[in-house]
Amino acid sequence: MHYTVPVKGKVHWIGVNDRRKTLFENMWTLERGVSYNSYLIVDDKTALVDTIEDRAAGNYIERIEKLLDGRKLDYLIINHMEPDHSGEVKAIFDHFEGVTIVGNVKTFKMVEAYWGITDRLLKVDDGDELSLGHHKLKFVMTPWVHWPETMMTYDTTEQILFSGDAFGSFGTLDGGIFDDEINFDFFEEEMRRYYSNIVGPYSNMVQKAFAKLSGVPVSIVAPVHGPVWRDNPQKVLDLYNRWSLHQAEEGVVIVVASMYGNTELMADYIGRRLAENGIKNIRIHDVSRTHISHLINEIWKYKGLVLGSCAYNGHMFPLMESLTREIIHMKMKDKFLGIFGSYSWNGGGVKNLMKFAEESGFDLVADPAEIYGKPSDDKYAQCDVIAKQMALKLKG
Repeated sequence: MHYTVPVKGKVHWIGVNDRRKTLFENMWTLERGVSYNSYLIVDDKTALVDTIEDRAAGNYIERIEKLLDGRKLDYLIINHMEPDHSGEVKAIFDHFEGVTIVGNVKTFKMVEAYWGITDRLLKVDDGDELSLGHHKLKFVMTPWVHWPETMMTYDTTEQILFSGDAFGSFGTLDGGIFDDEINFDFFEEEMRRYYSNIVGPYSNMVQKAFAKLSGVPVSIVAPVHGPVWRDNPQKVLDLYNRWSLHQAEEGVVIVVASMYGNTELMADYIGRRLAENGIKNIRIHDVSRTHISHLINEIWKYKGLVLGSCAYNGHMFPLMESLTREIIHMKMKDKFLGIFGSYSWNGGGVKNLMKFAEESGFDLVADPAEIYGKPSDDKYAQCDVIAKQMALKLKG
């Protein structure tokens, strides 16, 4: 990629797309790839805001040099030290003689730990400003969105918020860089999947960041992943606000662990009864077939959750146990919960799901449904109760 894209004023986008990586953080699937966004400000002074992952760099430095057109690079601003954004820091530091790294005290501890760099550092604190000429930059500390050193850079002149990981998304930028150049339907699921799996555990810190930014006019949101928001930045701000407040949509996600199909029959039965009770958004997933990142995404999206597990050596099915641990880790809140399962020679699935119910603090809509042996018409009564009570809670 040889082109650069003007954002506003003297700000240029110089990001890249990564279609080769299959797992983000070696955990989350990237069926649609991911973009790494970096920004170069060519003013009286020049500044690079965040870099990209080194394995996706390509002709990254060449593109910076082309925009600089013989001028020096004065500053490298690091909003976030995770290697998918700091992967080119050492290369930039070595290549551009005299460049000064801008960050906070926690940033510099990591800079030294990663590359042994201890000089040409400019430490900034909350509210500090840096003038480039036309562009005046202000630094906002936003720790734990989603690492402890995370900060944002706000261009007070053009009202551009360089937001780091916040307001980002999975998915490559396939030609369209800005929100008015894309069909957002492509990105909404990927944006929520990114939020729920990466940023979600720190939702309380997202709300603290919103409080710091309250009243600050934002014309453009420039994250390090996904689209740049110049036409309707309020849309992405509203989405993150809703997700960080755990405001879910009416609907039910049913996740089932079934080895030989008996527990899956219960899942389909509950799904049908939910539909008969007026619930339209129903998603049924086999925990062994759907990647956990997609499960977390849909559970974050909908208010109702129904989990079903067969017994497995006196416990719940291992992949269901992994999912429940992840839900706890993600600190999800305000869900209506139903539990079901089956067993052949000894229980364990439902019993351990009930332990999860207690730990999660979710609102259990009814007693669990547990079937011994093969499901049959006379054994589904408690499944009916779960579906009916779940629908009442959602509609109520």
